[in-house]
Formats: sequence, structure tokens, C-alpha cells
Amino acid sequence: MDHKGHSPSSGSQTASGSPTLDVDKARDKAKAASSAIYEMIGMPAAKVTEPGPAIATCDEDPEHLYKTAHPWSVYGVSEDALKAGFQRLREELPKKGWEIVEYGPDNSKAKSLALTANSGKDRFSVHAVLMVSTPTHPHEKDPLLSVNVVSGCWRAPKGTDLNTRY
Repeated sequence: MDHKGHSPSSGSQTASGSPTLDVDKARDKAKAASSAIYEMIGMPAAKVTEPGPAIATCDEDPEHLYKTAHPWSVYGVSEDALKAGFQRLREELPKKGWEIVEYGPDNSKAKSLALTANSGKDRFSVHAVLMVSTPTHPHEKDPLLSVNVVSGCWRAPKGTDLNTRY
């Protein structure tokens, strides 16, 4: 899957390659993917941001196609704990059927360590950024591990108004 959420997938597909799925079921799938990633990070003592998955329309057919995005963060623990959690995620993703397609410092001023991985089982990608002190940004005030789980495009069932769903 690329950064826009395009991916081949299995299941009932339309001509566009996007399987039909109810919006609430897509949100449930995004929550499940996020929960699996949280378990891989393995920091039960950390705090986690609350908002659930949102939907956004897909550019190629905004009337009928949508994707889920579930951004969240892990925080409230030491930078060393965050680094260890990020490393566990990096090690566990391939064991759970995810392919890491990008890993290394990002383009931010801080050169934060980041990774992007695509699920081999489902229509999801994850992008994680370790926001801790770095040589180019030595005093991170609010260290955290930022995670964003994004799906590929789904086709909304007939009669679904994507403008009223978020």
C-alpha cells in the first residue's frame, strides 16, 4: 500500500479495486489494526490519546470511495521507554505479516526516527514517528510515539452519504 492508501486486496471488489464495506465496519477494522499495533509497542503504563478512526473520501471517486485514518499517540513515559516501544514495533511488525517499506530519520528539523509498514493481510498501512530528543533537537518537551493507521479505499454501500459521515 502506498502513502495514499492504495493497495491490492482480497474480498469482494468493484471495478475500481475497492471492496464494498460499511463505514462503521471499516472503523472497527481500523480500531482492530490500531489495537494490534498498540500491543506490539508493549507499553501498558503509557498514556494513549483517545480519538477514534475518522473517514476521508478518496480522490479518485469522492462520492463513493473512502478510507479510514486513525492517528493516535503514546506518551507519558520516559524517552527510553518510548525508544524501546518503537524498537519492539519495528521488530514485531514483520512477525505479524507487515512489511516495513520505509525506516530511518524523517525530513523534520529534529530528524525523528520513523517507519512505514504495509499489512500483508489487510488493507492498512501504519506510519510511526518517534518524537524524542535527537542531536538536532536536543530538548524534546513532549516526547511521544506518534502512530497513524490508514486504510486503503473502500467503496461505501449504495445509499451511503459520505458527506455526513466522519
